[in-house]
Amino acid sequence: MLNTSFALPSLTASQMIGPKTIRPLTAATIYGIAFLDGKLIAIDTIKGHLLEIDPLTDNSRILNPHQVREFQDVTGLAIAGDTLWLTRGNSVYLCKLSSLGLEHFVTLPYAANGVAVWDSTVYVSCQRLGQILIFDRDSRKEITRFPVPGVGIENLAVSHDTLWVCDRTEQTVYSMDRATGEVIFSVLTPFPSPTGIAVCPQDDQGKDSLYIAYAFEEPYIRDNPNADPNHELTYRDLTFIHPLYYHYEPSKRYALSNGYLLEMSYVEEISPLDEVYLSNVEWRIALPSETERQKVKQVDPIGVPFTEEIVDGQRVAVFKFDSLAPGERHIFGWKALLEVRGIKYRITPKDTDDLPELSAEFQSRYLVDDDDLAMDTAIVRRAAREAAGSETNLLRKMYNIRNYVYDELSYGIKPYIDPPDIVLERGVGSCGEYVGVLLALCRLNGIPCRTVGRYKCPPYAEQQGVPLQPDFNHVWLEFYIPNFGWLPMESNPDDVGDVGPYPTRFFMGLCWYHIEIGKGITFETLTSNGLRLNKEEISIGDLAINHIRFTILKELPSF
Repeated sequence: MLNTSFALPSLTASQMIGPKTIRPLTAATIYGIAFLDGKLIAIDTIKGHLLEIDPLTDNSRILNPHQVREFQDVTGLAIAGDTLWLTRGNSVYLCKLSSLGLEHFVTLPYAANGVAVWDSTVYVSCQRLGQILIFDRDSRKEITRFPVPGVGIENLAVSHDTLWVCDRTEQTVYSMDRATGEVIFSVLTPFPSPTGIAVCPQDDQGKDSLYIAYAFEEPYIRDNPNADPNHELTYRDLTFIHPLYYHYEPSKRYALSNGYLLEMSYVEEISPLDEVYLSNVEWRIALPSETERQKVKQVDPIGVPFTEEIVDGQRVAVFKFDSLAPGERHIFGWKALLEVRGIKYRITPKDTDDLPELSAEFQSRYLVDDDDLAMDTAIVRRAAREAAGSETNLLRKMYNIRNYVYDELSYGIKPYIDPPDIVLERGVGSCGEYVGVLLALCRLNGIPCRTVGRYKCPPYAEQQGVPLQPDFNHVWLEFYIPNFGWLPMESNPDDVGDVGPYPTRFFMGLCWYHIEIGKGITFETLTSNGLRLNKEEISIGDLAINHIRFTILKELPSF
């Protein structure tokens, strides 16, 4: 008789779950989450449901069917032994998991947001105070406080020596030393509005596995037979739980997080507003960059073959035409296969106190007005002085300039880009105009900067295999710190409002949907007979229509 018995390998909860997105039925807004014996315990703060969720099947049951009201508006949740801890309003409560009878632990002067417990230490976050308060579990007395690392509502989890802080506005998870409060590193979450964090039991390499809850409203078009036209824009609750992957590189001062395999296409279609004749045409289009967070797996031509050039270290596709005659039509461009992850650098002002002098090459290339930056105008020079103030530390100066520009400008989309003096006087700017103002003010203050970007992949990670088109092009910038290199910075406050304190989620950080193309070089140029054509002679936008398409193929595995 054949013996077919065999031993199953021992798997951790994280390995059993894998990269699965957990979507419990009926849940509206999940905040605090925690693992208990392979199950997820989560609070649906709107409904007051304390849920026990099977992460493999999404099946769930309500643990508090007779105590729903007591659990409404709960935000933070932690489990230590047989005790459940939670935050509601200004107070922290605890209860036995077997009975769920809430017992008051402590009350703060403002709303208590998150809670974590390790042995006899209780951590409570409070956005209004800007502090994480640490209490002794037995005496209920405050031991000390840590400053919160971000500006939003923060939830907490703890494991061994690490306090994990999840900030909803920053779209960031911070790894803090739980004894000192020092931030070791931080990672961007792949989705917006993270509302809860849980530590899954360590894997066989001793690494914590993190799961993040998300809750926000998504827009959608709903049929309405009583309206004309018979559809309307409305919103619905969206909530789910997803693993957070991370990899910290201490020597390089950055941490990578979740990423995706993307296919990106950029195609030009010759369709002139006014027919022209051009001879010996070379049409250059920058290709995606190879970076710490972005790996170019493959590039193929579309429509017309191209050759490649290297311009300032960046790959550029060169399409050649003997002529472009009236009535002649072409499509041409490239398709790239990319692996893109989130990246977040951890550099502090203390690290930038004693920096070497900037090289002459960098001064001549990145401290000059080389792109209609109006650096010699009175309004721009005055703004540069006001933005930096008396600050001499390069990183603090960069913070000051960023915040000054965010304060002075409001975001508005425009079909063309005005120079910084006009933008500052108007007080409204597009992303490209934010970049121009930032470049001018930084360069006048001795900070090298360059333009990056061009497009963001639509951030719909769940829509895999579906062609997606970005609504607009997009640019941001990089600034240079000697000894550390080029660091990214989002050009405008993005989608988080116009009033500070401003989050630093994309200050020295980019999410997976930022696609880096043509760092510091012109994205697209056109030459005829060896001479570059400027906008006054012929505009590329008047000559051709561009078509940009992204397809999210799959999520990248853990590190």
